[in-house]
Amino acid sequence: MIAIGIDLGGTRIKAVAIDAEGNLLHQLYLPTNDGDEMVWTNSVTQAVNELKKEIDKQDVVIGISAPGLPNENNTTIAFMPGRLQGLENFDWTSFLRQQTWVLNDGIAAMVAEAKFGAAKNKKNVVMLTLGTGVGGAILINGKPYQGAFNKAGHIGHMVINDEGDCDVTGMPGSLEESIGNITVEKRSQGKFTSTHQLLNAYRNDDVLAKEVWLRSVKKLAIGLASVTNILSPETIVLGGGITECGKDLFEPLKEYMIKYEWRAGGNGVEIVKAEFGDIAGAIGAACFALERES
Repeated sequence: MIAIGIDLGGTRIKAVAIDAEGNLLHQLYLPTNDGDEMVWTNSVTQAVNELKKEIDKQDVVIGISAPGLPNENNTTIAFMPGRLQGLENFDWTSFLRQQTWVLNDGIAAMVAEAKFGAAKNKKNVVMLTLGTGVGGAILINGKPYQGAFNKAGHIGHMVINDEGDCDVTGMPGSLEESIGNITVEKRSQGKFTSTHQLLNAYRNDDVLAKEVWLRSVKKLAIGLASVTNILSPETIVLGGGITECGKDLFEPLKEYMIKYEWRAGGNGVEIVKAEFGDIAGAIGAACFALERES
């Protein structure tokens, strides 16, 4: 069976076709054109039709990865205020004229890593995506955990500093506020406007950059250590654009984890980089559809 996965991002639509073994058959990118409902929905139709043409097979399953909270049946995004006008309660099955499964984008990325990537053959895993904000997902006993109201996994909204500024959910001093790209300018008193810029300065021994970056990594470690106390995962997978900085993230993070993680019996969580890049959500959506249709 062939599955088409669509990841509906704010700027780009990522689309893939995979087989049941996870082999990537085709992929493509299209602009989302957020702001005009019919433009972005039609972009999804275009992606599906192009992939069907490439694989020369109409009998496929379809999964959609999107921001927001899906309904209990995973057939639509039930709650996503402020972005992608018209996404809430949009009926993808009717629009695409075949059963379509819908998953939160963070959980979709987790599904991809659990099925074919860095968390393959793992049972209890947490994933965080470090980018504009901080997304997350949880795997328990080999299954993605969505929780009541399909809200589980929003680890970026845990509180690190109760006196910090509130994030988009109203949580003060959240992990997302501590390391997400969206707050770099505020965290650096206006000196840097992106994590990329901050890290370039950090590598050149800029004093402020070093202070800001290491404080952010320290807060990430505190958040991850808290997660290990609550969920006790065997592995934490980190994905997203910020992980592309490599050792500048993972080396200080390792040192902070030694300091903060409760390692009962000498057991510490494994922290690994995600294997899939920006197509993780699309691959996970395709995997989810395959599972639901099997």
